[in-house]
Amino acid sequence: MLEYAFMQNALLVSVLISLMCPMIGMFLVLRRYSMIGDTLAHASLAGVAVGLLAKVNPIISAFAVTSVFAVLIEVLRQRFRRYAELILVIILSLSVGIAITIISSGMVHTNVEAFLFGSILTVTPDDVLAVAVLCVISLAAVYFLYPQLVMLAFDEDGTKIAGVKTRLINYIFALLVAAMVAVSIRVVGILVISSLIALPVAAALQLGKGFKVTMLAAMVLSFIAIITGLVTSYWLGAAPGGVTALVSVALLLLIIIYKEIRAVL
Repeated sequence: MLEYAFMQNALLVSVLISLMCPMIGMFLVLRRYSMIGDTLAHASLAGVAVGLLAKVNPIISAFAVTSVFAVLIEVLRQRFRRYAELILVIILSLSVGIAITIISSGMVHTNVEAFLFGSILTVTPDDVLAVAVLCVISLAAVYFLYPQLVMLAFDEDGTKIAGVKTRLINYIFALLVAAMVAVSIRVVGILVISSLIALPVAAALQLGKGFKVTMLAAMVLSFIAIITGLVTSYWLGAAPGGVTALVSVALLLLIIIYKEIRAVL
């Protein structure tokens, strides 16, 4: 299986995704922003459409366009603090409208199905390079901003009172979410990125450990889900995104069942 270049590319991208998604997803889940990740995942379709239209790497264009929408969500969040779900509907409608208009107009002649469901056949060396660069930048940002991000995850108002530049950190975090979405679309697919954002973190939270241990556990669970989904999809001839989502749900259920059995015993 690994003698094929496309599988080697897909495996490299999958390993990077398995590290990045739960790392960013941990902060999203704790801040109850999981649906923002899902909204940006759908918004990335507009970025893919723009990239195909402009004949540039769809991952780069998805990151650029999704970054704009991520920052826009943060700007609107300051305006509509009590209506967060309204912001997501606005962004989702705008981005999907752009994507459908471009794709249905006939200006793009490439099949976008691989981006919707994920595909191990379409991952190129350029994609691997783009994903690697975005992952390194994101890991560096989380490393240097880790204390501030943890504070924001638990108490945004208290963090602001403590003198932390919360607005700037929120904008940077929005860009990190955009990067996470962009790196995931090739292998996992736009429609199931949210499963990698939330499910490994949800499963890791069931362990009841500290913040760092929970994040590491989420990364391990994410790695298991993605690699299992990748290998299984290869043998089944199915899209890796769907298989990965099913494995993620199965891991969550197994951990919940294990906790229930331990509680009884």
